[in-house]
Amino acid sequence: MQTEHRAPQIGKPHAGMPPLDPSAARTSWFEFAPAHLFYTPIALYCGWLSLRHMGLTLPTGSNPALPYSGLVGESKFEVLNHAWDTAQDWISPYVRVLRWGGENAVARTLEEAEAALSDASITYPFVAKPDIGMRGAGVQLVHSPHELKAYIECFPAGANLLLQALVDMEGEAGVFYVRHPDEDKGRIISLTLKYFPRVTGDGQSTLRQLILADARAGKLAHLYLDRHRSRLNDVIPEGESIRLAFAGNHCRGTIFRNGNDEITKAMTDRFDAIARSMDGFFVGRFDVRFADFEAFQAGEGFRIIEINGAGGEATHIWDSRTTLRQAYATLMQQFGHLYAIGAKNRRNGHKPTRLKDIIRAWWREKRLTKHYPITH
Repeated sequence: MQTEHRAPQIGKPHAGMPPLDPSAARTSWFEFAPAHLFYTPIALYCGWLSLRHMGLTLPTGSNPALPYSGLVGESKFEVLNHAWDTAQDWISPYVRVLRWGGENAVARTLEEAEAALSDASITYPFVAKPDIGMRGAGVQLVHSPHELKAYIECFPAGANLLLQALVDMEGEAGVFYVRHPDEDKGRIISLTLKYFPRVTGDGQSTLRQLILADARAGKLAHLYLDRHRSRLNDVIPEGESIRLAFAGNHCRGTIFRNGNDEITKAMTDRFDAIARSMDGFFVGRFDVRFADFEAFQAGEGFRIIEINGAGGEATHIWDSRTTLRQAYATLMQQFGHLYAIGAKNRRNGHKPTRLKDIIRAWWREKRLTKHYPITH
């Protein structure tokens, strides 16, 4: 059973964000290239880094506090829990619930979920997502107990789901942070500004027609049509804005922009303090939401919705204005940090994860992802 999707209507289009330039309708030629082709040069570069630093799995030692350093198969719940003390105040409240199997499994899971939500003071609507998973897989906005039940029914038994308070703010960004073990202060090496694509009704066209006619959405219709299938034949009233994507993930159709020129000292200081509260965390990406970009630049007024470890990416490379050469240079810099930090942590006594354990974690994540509910 699939839950009926209602398009999120959160805030005004791009509210609180820097203006989106007209070239946003454009996609780069490699933006949606098959991953196994795009990342082949990076895999070869990692092979060279493995020889240089004498360690194939060194990136798994870059964040000793996290399972597999957050490279693959990590629990979102465990990663968020590593933010201690006042750093938790910056994170949107969350709970983890096991999807039970067997007789009355859905009812039992629903009962435990609602009890956990009540204890954490999380109210509808909230965000449901897999505890293990990448690239926005299985993320949905849940409006009611009926939708929560439908989400649980679609979720694989034996896996954990994360339920998180909705951050009702239109602005979203990905902040990629790096600090080497021998450095006193970290830095932000990538800031990605995320814009959620929308179409606006004219009182005559159906949602399907609006999507297909849109300069960008029409090129990526396969990402949106199935997601909004329950409303595709609805005529959208004039002036009504329909948000086509909820999860702030590039492969789900969200527009990414390079915000590196907007990084400030106050922003850097704030994320450095949060990262340093996570003992053994040196590199990763904070995904955040905010209502006012200037406040965010001042290190205020935002909430963290996810923390990615070594498996996170400097996602500003998916700005359609980025050249392939620039994208590869950024990724090589990122993996250079991962191997160098892993090597330094190895000298400090932290052993990298064995390759067979990484493969096992990757395979488990891949197997689970196939069974997650549809992403909204």
